[in-house]
Amino acid sequence: MIKKSGQPPKMSEITWRIFRIMAEFVEGFQFLSQFNREVTIFGSARTPADNHWYQEARRLGMMLAKNNYVVVTGGGPGIMEAANRGAYEAGGISVGINIQLPMEQRINPYVTKARGFYYFFTRKVILAASAQAYVYFPGGFGTMDELFEILTLIQTGKSEKIPVVLVGKEYWQGLKNWIVDRLRNEYQTISPGDVDIFTIVDSAEEAFEIVKKSKERNFF
Repeated sequence: MIKKSGQPPKMSEITWRIFRIMAEFVEGFQFLSQFNREVTIFGSARTPADNHWYQEARRLGMMLAKNNYVVVTGGGPGIMEAANRGAYEAGGISVGINIQLPMEQRINPYVTKARGFYYFFTRKVILAASAQAYVYFPGGFGTMDELFEILTLIQTGKSEKIPVVLVGKEYWQGLKNWIVDRLRNEYQTISPGDVDIFTIVDSAEEAFEIVKKSKERNFF
């Protein structure tokens, strides 16, 4: 990281950053250790409350909480808020793994257990670390980043194969078609079975049916 003055940071500054990163990991894993049966839900922070997918995420959060799953999100607005809201309204555990930003990101009012992070990459690890299923609603670059990291971890064997559920056929089917046509068939940059790492569904009920078949796991 280069300072505005053009000078590289001093070694002492780098050392303190490393300690801060280590502390975030330690505190994050300690935070997660109080939960079990976690399901992490991803999606756009820009989705309004009157949107169909907001309501589906809310319903899924409610279904999960009623069946004693812990709902984990990034803690922000949009889809994250919707899933937390459903869990909160069902009287369940509603977890927010938030990012500390000067503007934009705020912890939504439906989070009952929260942990804030300074670094995006430490936050991403904690969001993924112990979930027994990942559910993705329509989202932007951040959602895609989180999706493809999980797909890569499973593809390379760095994470056990657990359910990756994409909710919204109208949104996700085009991406799957591109993966099949370009990556698998034309360029052969992935193996044929890699397309089976994720499943596309169209409703909260379908997503929940897949989650029900998942197994609880420890960190990674």
